[in-house]
Amino acid sequence: MKKTLIIITSILLLIVISFTIYWNLSIEITRKSDIEFGNKIIQNIEAYQKTNGKLPENNDPETLKKLGFKMEESTIHLDYATDNKDFFELTYLEGFDGPYLLWNSKDRKWTIDYPKISK
Repeated sequence: MKKTLIIITSILLLIVISFTIYWNLSIEITRKSDIEFGNKIIQNIEAYQKTNGKLPENNDPETLKKLGFKMEESTIHLDYATDNKDFFELTYLEGFDGPYLLWNSKDRKWTIDYPKISK
């Protein structure tokens, strides 16, 4: 009985420690694949901007698909917004409430935040 209690307590302690470590890891580790995919999209958007002299439109699904966006409905998807000037933002939308994984062309870094550019 005592041995069983020690084993159960050890397992619960290990679970708590694992969750604590995971939640304190940087987003570069916990969201690595999302960031890598987003960086490819950023390169494509910037190449499009150099070629065409402007950013792609928010509501042009054909162009966005050519740039690598996945146009499937899922619980997590990459959203694109532009201020129709020189800045754009990529946001991984997850559910209804933020904050979200976000990249803004003004800051040029991935953060956990709320979108700054509205559509």
